[in-house]
Amino acid sequence: MTHSLVCPETVSRVSSVLNRNSRQFGKKYLFDQDEETCWNSDQGPFQWVTLEFPQRICVSQLQIQFQGGFSSRRGRLEGSQGSEALHNIVDFYPEDNNSLQISCSGLWGGRSVPLKDLSPPRPKWETC
Repeated sequence: MTHSLVCPETVSRVSSVLNRNSRQFGKKYLFDQDEETCWNSDQGPFQWVTLEFPQRICVSQLQIQFQGGFSSRRGRLEGSQGSEALHNIVDFYPEDNNSLQISCSGLWGGRSVPLKDLSPPRPKWETC
């Protein structure tokens, strides 16, 4: 069974917040499970989110959802252990819609993968 690796001890950082309005668009909305809220970055060519987990983790699935019309054209999942430099795990190409998109296959293969558009009803994912 899959579950979110984000916990209260996970440290998150974002590149920017729209108009510096953290109250309405801050990083706290990244993982609040509310489709009425979202993190909203400011403008710029590169936006990012970093997560520091309290323990070593193994990522088996990436789930991402953009507000329709504001999608990234390309995303990159990077990782490291401790103070090591980040290295590329996989590039992905999300669709520009507001559906939940999930990628499992190729996550660790170092190749580019599309994300699957999982429009409602959302299937249950146990393993990848």
